[in-house]
Amino acid sequence: MKLKPITIDNLALMVCGDQEYKNIFPYRTSSGLTDFFRRVNLSYIHRGESRRWWVRDILDQLNGKENTHDKRLPSKEMVKIIEQLVDPIEFLRTGRRDDSILLISKLLENEGLALNFDEHSKPKLILSSGEFASTAVEVRKTERFITFTPEVFRIPEGTININQIAVMMPFSKDFDEVYVTIKESCMSVDMTCHRADEVWKETAIIQDVFDLIFTSSIIIADLSRKNPNVFYEMGIAHTLGKFVIPIAQSTDDIAFDVGHHRVLKYSLSGNGRTELKNKLESRLKTIKSKIQKKSQAA
Repeated sequence: MKLKPITIDNLALMVCGDQEYKNIFPYRTSSGLTDFFRRVNLSYIHRGESRRWWVRDILDQLNGKENTHDKRLPSKEMVKIIEQLVDPIEFLRTGRRDDSILLISKLLENEGLALNFDEHSKPKLILSSGEFASTAVEVRKTERFITFTPEVFRIPEGTININQIAVMMPFSKDFDEVYVTIKESCMSVDMTCHRADEVWKETAIIQDVFDLIFTSSIIIADLSRKNPNVFYEMGIAHTLGKFVIPIAQSTDDIAFDVGHHRVLKYSLSGNGRTELKNKLESRLKTIKSKIQKKSQAA
């Protein structure tokens, strides 16, 4: 397939790090452009020509080639360039990779394309049908893609905050002390947590709940009293590939369908809150370490 001229124009600006893409994609000098193409095994050498138009001409040439492996995709050279634009090595200095992924994904939507990431967080250009959404913090090899266009929720534009935790629990004063304990545990590992009732951005509260789950890296779900809303929200979190930490005051609160998950049991009497804080802190440290390793690899 051949990409549209406007897509080629934008890709050229991304490669250069110019105009609206400045400070998001790395700004590349003459030698930087040469090095970029060298990293995708293309021997183009920039010798002082106008950077944007020089890159634009190269992309035009490569866009005219046919992908003999899959005619539904751009040429193999164009695929390599698009994938390299969001490769982790390109963002060692700027740290704006998440923003760049969001921008290039928006651009690719118009071409029926999307980016996927394998177990090493290396980008891979794929065909897309509908809206492709992935919010998993832990990157694993994908065996099958799931695309969906939800009717109940609107997918938020925000990106995932790896230091944000969403707390799902009954909206009752009886749980205020529990929430304070959870907040203390989160603070002890330099993370922040929020409940949906602290957020009021949308008319429908369920949209605020979905946004909070979507943009958080970890979900703490208090299953106490078998609150149906919490189970519903935990199901959303599991579907979105989130780390979920279930907690409960009693084993009787744990429904059959989630009985195979490890649950942190706690008590409000005696040293119950202290024990909950310590258990949560330990679990959060483990998960945060895992997230950071994945983030650094990306």
